[in-house]
Amino acid sequence: MKLWRPVGPKELELIEQSGWQAFPPRLPEQPIFYPVCNQAYAEQIARDWNSTNPDQNFQGFVTEFELEDFYAAQFEGQIVGGRSHEELWVPADELPRFNAHIFGLIKVVSRFERGARLVELE
Repeated sequence: MKLWRPVGPKELELIEQSGWQAFPPRLPEQPIFYPVCNQAYAEQIARDWNSTNPDQNFQGFVTEFELEDFYAAQFEGQIVGGRSHEELWVPADELPRFNAHIFGLIKVVSRFERGARLVELE
């Protein structure tokens, strides 16, 4: 199953430190890890939330990754707004097992700064 996760620069740095293989543990006040089920929703969060937040250095990123289907099936999708706002709710203490079921690498697919998409030139 392909999933996306909007992140700020601090979380992205921790993902990079894992070799692009794992999401970092949740903070005590974060009982749920919630990857989202479509890229447009992830980009909306990264653009409208992360990249407008001074605590996130006005930057937002969208990561994309593959999770083993049989493992993903245990998490029921949660609609948290409109029909396109679907998330998987993963209990924070399940995150190490969740990370073990990611195959391939986590990659950055979008970057936003101060509410705007940044186009990166090769």
